Amino acid sequence: MAQIQHIAIASQENEKLAAFYKDSFGMVEVRRNPPGETEGPVVIYLSDGHINLALLPARPGQPEGINHFGFHVDDLDAARARAVSLGAKPGSVDLPGGFVEDFIVDASGTRVDLSVAGWAT
Repeated sequence: MAQIQHIAIASQENEKLAAFYKDSFGMVEVRRNPPGETEGPVVIYLSDGHINLALLPARPGQPEGINHFGFHVDDLDAARARAVSLGAKPGSVDLPGGFVEDFIVDASGTRVDLSVAGWAT
């Protein structure tokens, strides 16, 4: 069975938002991509040990709030094929470091990441 493993929030103030989640809910910072390691502003990754929270910089004109979420799946090809057969649109993105992440776009237009490797918690 697939399990939600991460939620991504777009924000104009990632440092302030990270402090809020750490102080309010005891989340722990597990990684960040500082300027220079990746292009653009800082991306901060928090975790409660089960689910990750990725704080992404909101692009100009992009609304702040939930950007996408991701499932850990047992079989990437089967999960993608099933979702597409039920109306999703397939996609993939090349990330820094040569990592390729698969995703689908659901009927409402929401991006849903798919991974067999999962994300660091």
